[in-house]
Amino acid sequence: MKVPTIYVLSDSLGETAENVARATISQFDKEEIDIVRIPYIANTEQIEEAVLEAKANDGIICHTIVSETLREYFDRVTAENEVRSVDILGPMLEAVGSIATTKPRLQPGMVHKLDREYFKKVEAIEFAVKYDDGKNPAGFLKADIVIIGVSRTSKTPLSMYLAHKSIKVANLPLVPEVSLPEELFKLPPYKIVGLIIDPMKLNYIRSERLKTMGLADGANYAAVERINEELAYAREIMRKLHCPVIDVSSKAIEETANQVLEIVERNARLHGR
Repeated sequence: MKVPTIYVLSDSLGETAENVARATISQFDKEEIDIVRIPYIANTEQIEEAVLEAKANDGIICHTIVSETLREYFDRVTAENEVRSVDILGPMLEAVGSIATTKPRLQPGMVHKLDREYFKKVEAIEFAVKYDDGKNPAGFLKADIVIIGVSRTSKTPLSMYLAHKSIKVANLPLVPEVSLPEELFKLPPYKIVGLIIDPMKLNYIRSERLKTMGLADGANYAAVERINEELAYAREIMRKLHCPVIDVSSKAIEETANQVLEIVERNARLHGR
């Protein structure tokens, strides 16, 4: 006895159409029904071959072909060969088109493109968390960019903001009493960005930070003399590294991030990533 067969055609992976086919088959749980997936349909010859095979086996076809040219050809060939077919995306595209103000892209694989972008973003966020605050300098060599600066120059918020743009960022606080990791000096200058800030602005930020922690705002951490010492040290390190420097004194995170993104994009063009 011939097993009923559903042929799944797509000009992408065909996972969407196959999932619909399997969900449908599950409603006929007392029967054995096969699925044959034919992905990456790129020309009319592939369509004709699949339709003729479905006809020979008394099968049906469901598809998620988005190319207008291939869809028109598919409709013609299935009609000529009297092969029953189900257009999974077509009715939905038409319905959404009636309420949308733009036309559909009609590009195959858009869902998987979005998936790749999503997972790239998640990977960048996990990277930022793992290599935050100089936790593991080994990450410097894997980063798209390494941000350095004294405490409270918004290195971590900036790293997370950039991670949501799918940029892998590591950051390192510069403290005069703490030796710099050797990995920092293995990086080319264009992969490092230094952050500096006005000392009085930093004094205010650190004083407020101490208050939220229930500590006296007169601690050495917020003292202007100590801040000047740290900033002088930071500038000297940045000079030795020959890296780009951004003054964040009056900048929002978004503004600083845009400058860093410009650096990353320029690096990608000139040096690759």
